[in-house]
Amino acid sequence: MTGAAPGIPAATVVVMRERSDGPPELLMVERAKGMTFAGGALVFPGGRVDPGDHALAALRDGDADDDAHRIAAIRETIEEVGIAIGLDPEPAELAGLRARLHAGEPFGALLHEAGAALAPEALVPFARWLPNFVEHAPRVFDTRFYLALAPEGAEPVADGGESVHSFWASARDVLAMADAGTARIIYPTRRNLERLALFASFADAVADARSHPVRTITPWVEKRADGDYLCIAGDLGYPVTSQPFASAMRG
Repeated sequence: MTGAAPGIPAATVVVMRERSDGPPELLMVERAKGMTFAGGALVFPGGRVDPGDHALAALRDGDADDDAHRIAAIRETIEEVGIAIGLDPEPAELAGLRARLHAGEPFGALLHEAGAALAPEALVPFARWLPNFVEHAPRVFDTRFYLALAPEGAEPVADGGESVHSFWASARDVLAMADAGTARIIYPTRRNLERLALFASFADAVADARSHPVRTITPWVEKRADGDYLCIAGDLGYPVTSQPFASAMRG
């Protein structure tokens, strides 16, 4: 395992909806099996940070790089599942805006036409992962994770391209699916689901996120008596910090 390589800037968002009879549900997306990265795996909505995201961030006050990542997470969630987070107000014709995004129209111009403004402060920083599995995957992503509360009544619709299925489920339920072999999750997703399974509400998740520093997480291989383990640091809020290397899905 080599040192951390520069990663492709990316952003993803853990969209949560509250339940009165149990823990929050998370918005999960199943990636198309033919995708080069994490094909067939369950992930959170997200993707690369585009030049247009940086252009929109440059129009705002504050941390332009972080805003660009938040804007990418907002845009990608609309594109992948048709749900608007981080917009005020939500566009009345969201389906049409989504279709025009897929057609390549600029996000900023579409928001202006719809009378909607970006509200990236609605996204709460949660984690940052830079897995350096160069020998296993053709791309290395430097991904910032955010938390966001789902709009009332929001129901995801997969785009049928990169994402083929989307649904709500608790973190524990998704982990159970993976353990039963009915779903695939990559190493960072598993670690994040284990952490998210600790929370009884969105507010709990936000409080935890704000109580831990967001440091870049690059897992490393540790040789132990019973074999190699893929490990992360123990002070970032994750209840499980290692897994046998052979069993870890890495992309």
